[in-house]
Amino acid sequence: MGKGIAIEPSRGEIVSPAKATVSLVFQTGHAIGLKTENGTEILIHIGMDTVSLDGNGFEIFVLEGETVEAGQKLVEFDIDLIQKAGLPTITPVIITNSADFEDVLVTQETQVKAGDYLLTAVN
Repeated sequence: MGKGIAIEPSRGEIVSPAKATVSLVFQTGHAIGLKTENGTEILIHIGMDTVSLDGNGFEIFVLEGETVEAGQKLVEFDIDLIQKAGLPTITPVIITNSADFEDVLVTQETQVKAGDYLLTAVN
């Protein structure tokens, strides 16, 4: 799919990692796509196999085509519901067009919070 990083969320909220346009919102709320001003395409997929929850436990706060700012809330999700369903909450953040860039650099920190450096696509 591309280069990126996986995050184990400590709370049920996904915020935009950058100023971007929302390019894709899955109806189930489990995944969202963004495209930044420099053309970086980002896919954030909340948990693994969470599409099977059919939207239960997810609330979407943005629409396709909307411009979002770094740190803006995109989706809220119920960590307990996901875990009780036996699904992992680990959340990949993937640069889906990483082949268009020389490299994708990711943080070396083991814990991040909204506003911290996460990753950079390098031309």
